[in-house]
Amino acid sequence: MTAHPRNALAERPPGALVEATDVTVSYRGRTVLDHVDISVGRGEIVTLIGPNGSGKSTLIRVLLGLTRPNAGASWRHDGLCVGYVPQHLQLDKALPLTARRFLSLPGRAGAAAVRDAAAEVGAESLLDRQFQDLSGGEMKRVMLARALLRDPDLLVLDEPTANVDVTGQAEFYDLIRAIRDRRKCGVLVVSHDLHLVMAATDRVICLNGHVCCHGAPAHVSRHPEYLALFGPRLGSTFAIYSHDHDHRHDLAGEPIADPDENGK
Repeated sequence: MTAHPRNALAERPPGALVEATDVTVSYRGRTVLDHVDISVGRGEIVTLIGPNGSGKSTLIRVLLGLTRPNAGASWRHDGLCVGYVPQHLQLDKALPLTARRFLSLPGRAGAAAVRDAAAEVGAESLLDRQFQDLSGGEMKRVMLARALLRDPDLLVLDEPTANVDVTGQAEFYDLIRAIRDRRKCGVLVVSHDLHLVMAATDRVICLNGHVCCHGAPAHVSRHPEYLALFGPRLGSTFAIYSHDHDHRHDLAGEPIADPDENGK
């Protein structure tokens, strides 16, 4: 993350989609965010990491205009469209709801758009299954498809690989990177740790009330403040996972064509 001059929103980076400058937020006398700067630009993936209670959720709310800071300022690009994938989604298990119906609610998305969005995330085979019966990884893909139906400028993903195994995590981050490359949208990922699959990110911001450190994943993993926050054992075992495919798979493991190859 490039540090911004204090109170200098006019000097934001080219292509910025959202930005917070010198933001401070306090609740009942407790400072949750202390002079925090952050920006996310079009076409980049930024990962926000930090332990529980570090202010990650509050910072997201400030960036999206849902929480007003006590000091500092936030900015969003005019007409910004955000696609949000929550960490959890609570639905009544007694409610009959297929993944297809979930994607079409509240009725604005047509059948073709739903099918295309599901295909883009490798979840087309899930459309006629009950949403509540999906595994954690399957549910995250369907929720991602729903976010993509908005044709967002910015994707915000809250703990997107929670309850997903290591292989599934790697595949999901490969998918996020492919979506970014194809759509040229910005992506902000919220996580509680710097996992091996974070090679998919361009920048990491380590937050613990204030910005402890920032930069490329390999740089952050060696930073003294990161090691002090998460412990030297985690830092010493950090490994960057990266691999490339010339094709994609659906959730059943079958190869599928990339949407770009079909002109979509």
